[in-house]
Amino acid sequence: MNSEGLESKRSAKSRRGPLLAAGALLCAAGALAFIAFGRLGDNLIYYWSPSEMLAHGASAYGPTIRLGGLVKPGSMHWSPSHAELRFVLVDGESASAASIDVLTSKTPPQMFREGIGVVVEGTFDISKTFRTERLMVNHGNEYRPPRNDAEFKDMLKRAGNPEAMR
Repeated sequence: MNSEGLESKRSAKSRRGPLLAAGALLCAAGALAFIAFGRLGDNLIYYWSPSEMLAHGASAYGPTIRLGGLVKPGSMHWSPSHAELRFVLVDGESASAASIDVLTSKTPPQMFREGIGVVVEGTFDISKTFRTERLMVNHGNEYRPPRNDAEFKDMLKRAGNPEAMR
């Protein structure tokens, strides 16, 4: 191969570099435009406390929201005939804490109780009720096994296990 052939191959390769860079930039700009101007916001799930949700007013009606707070003591009402659980979710333990009425038709997790932290995922409607099909309990991840047989049987009793009665 002569020197002119090598020169033309090198110049073709050197022209390809800027074209690839321009193509990559164009793809990145297109992806950024899709994220910025696409309807990505319709797929977002907001995580709010009761006071944050109430502060958003009417804009909180409709979108899927994860709402976190404490189950207000004395507010749980379970209707087995309708498979319906109602409770009040509050920001904190103070009397002036913001509160939201929550309604679910799902059976709550075994650890669900008054005063415990929970996260519910659902929608807030115009009747000021948060409707959820997903209820998650906040709990510690530390497992402490029972120290003796009596403590083990007591744990089974509290869980409603008939084996504990024997």
